[in-house]
Amino acid sequence: MPEGRDPWRPAAWLVDVLVAAVVAVPTTMDAWWNQAGTRQADALTFLVAAVSIAALLARRRRPLAVALVCGAGLSVWFAVGHHGELLNLPTMVALYTVAVQGTRRRSVIVGAIASIWSAGLAVVFADPVGSPMLELIWPLIPVLLGEVVRARQELLAEYGQRAARAEADREAEAQRRVQEERLRIAREFHDIVAHTMVAVNLHMSVAVKAFGSRPEVAEQALVQARASSREALAELRATVGLLRDEHGPTSSAPAPTLDQLGELVEGARAGGLEVAAEVVEGSGELPGVVGLAAYRIVQEALTNVVSHARARRVAVRVASDGERLVVEVVDDGVGPARLTGGGDRSVADRSGLGLVGMAERVAALGGTLEHGPGALGGFRVRASLPLGGPEG
Repeated sequence: MPEGRDPWRPAAWLVDVLVAAVVAVPTTMDAWWNQAGTRQADALTFLVAAVSIAALLARRRRPLAVALVCGAGLSVWFAVGHHGELLNLPTMVALYTVAVQGTRRRSVIVGAIASIWSAGLAVVFADPVGSPMLELIWPLIPVLLGEVVRARQELLAEYGQRAARAEADREAEAQRRVQEERLRIAREFHDIVAHTMVAVNLHMSVAVKAFGSRPEVAEQALVQARASSREALAELRATVGLLRDEHGPTSSAPAPTLDQLGELVEGARAGGLEVAAEVVEGSGELPGVVGLAAYRIVQEALTNVVSHARARRVAVRVASDGERLVVEVVDDGVGPARLTGGGDRSVADRSGLGLVGMAERVAALGGTLEHGPGALGGFRVRASLPLGGPEG
């Protein structure tokens, strides 16, 4: 069985055989039982009938050729004076097939030719059964019926294509949303884990160095490392809980905002950095998604400074003019412009996943992100976020 075919639908060849058989019965009977005063059935009559009916078996493959054969057979009957009311059935089936399998232009041309031809036969050979007007009309009936059927088939096919395209669009949209969600989750995990692990590693280093000579400093560093790890675990639990229960509450703790920027600054200062932070507030309330993005950008930038920059000072500036929020972080460490072939590989890593996550966050809000060497060395990150939502 051909793939995709309805198992309850008969094969095309079987349909053609059945159609030919159904047409053969009334056509043969009408050829045999002819009207008085006209040519009676003979071998030529049945030969023409057999050829016309047999031609219908090839109507799907050669519709125009079959229509010509059936029309020629009907013309022979007229020429020899053998008339009947049902002798045109093979021709009607052939014309119907031409219309169903063709185009509207071809149907118009074939219908016009068939009408003129049929009316001409009635006039030339003086058909006693029908009138020229009736002979002019009957070829148009199967052509019009074929046009209606073909138009319905085309409409159903178009509906099927639209449904397939809609399904494909839904699948593509679902895939896009899944990919966006995966990227969002990856950013969140990276921001949480990277920042916390850098802070914990820094505090543990301080604790190890001060353990023998300054135990109180080591103890304080361990306490800060423990607090940082607890905070990270709480955020990870909230994120994992959201992933495990999509219908449950979104989170037990509010998302971080710029109000918590001081905690990031204090954490960087605890690692030995001189941090100058400036927040210039504009008019209006800051959207939550913008505040979260700004917090994460500062968090990632400070994490990169602590991990890779070997900097002593870093400046953080957040300013809003009511239309855009500008976040800028500049350090005096080892920037990419000073990296040579034998340089520290960690400096090159500053352009890795962290900056990719920043760029994705900024792009999602319709903003712009700039990063690269600072004017006086070091590294500079500048993000501009629209406060009115994504632009364009």
